[in-house]
Amino acid sequence: MKVVVLTGAGMSAESGISTFRDNGGLWDQYNVEDVATPEGWARNPQLVTEFYNERRRQLMDVEPCLGHRLVARLEEMFDEVTVITQNVDNLHERAGSSRVIHLHGELMKVTSSFSPNDTRYIQTLPPDHLEVHMGDTAADGSQLRPFIVWFGEPVPQIETAVTLCEQADILIVIGTSLNVYPAAGLTYYVPQESPIYLIDPKPVQWNSSHPFHHIMKGASEGMQELIDTLKL
Repeated sequence: MKVVVLTGAGMSAESGISTFRDNGGLWDQYNVEDVATPEGWARNPQLVTEFYNERRRQLMDVEPCLGHRLVARLEEMFDEVTVITQNVDNLHERAGSSRVIHLHGELMKVTSSFSPNDTRYIQTLPPDHLEVHMGDTAADGSQLRPFIVWFGEPVPQIETAVTLCEQADILIVIGTSLNVYPAAGLTYYVPQESPIYLIDPKPVQWNSSHPFHHIMKGASEGMQELIDTLKL
């Protein structure tokens, strides 16, 4: 049986990582156009570089929450479990999930400014060297930039994610408002006979005709309830 888990900011919020859209989130502190767009990078690459340096430092100060660990435990219960995450942190991997697709990039990686999706230039920063400075270059000679899919940029992994959802026997959605596209559209590709479980403590505007089971709890508590249900 193939299980796909789609996670958003609410998944990592329990680990202490600031969400972007909630009150008091990062977009209340920073202008999105300045730090998460190609235009912002072109205007002030140093500001963008420092913003993501700070995000990495914060990431090193937190641990996977129980919800992350319970998602990883699904691999003991099912033949194939794939996590599709909108988050750029590495908490799923640190919790033990072995198949993780990052739709919006990975915070611990940097790449070429000229060809950001060219695998020849993508590199993972070691935990003891998280800082990127102006003048640090990729193999093609361009300034290193975060390996992040910024607003206005294509999402290279979306086709892979669509294929996985088309083959899913179960879809589990955790901690996402399902308002951010193209990720929110993935629910449309799940076979009609495959159940969808939504874990989120808040009401969610569901625009799909596919019925779903809403567990109105946080990521950890909701995942515990779902695992107990799936064991039956």
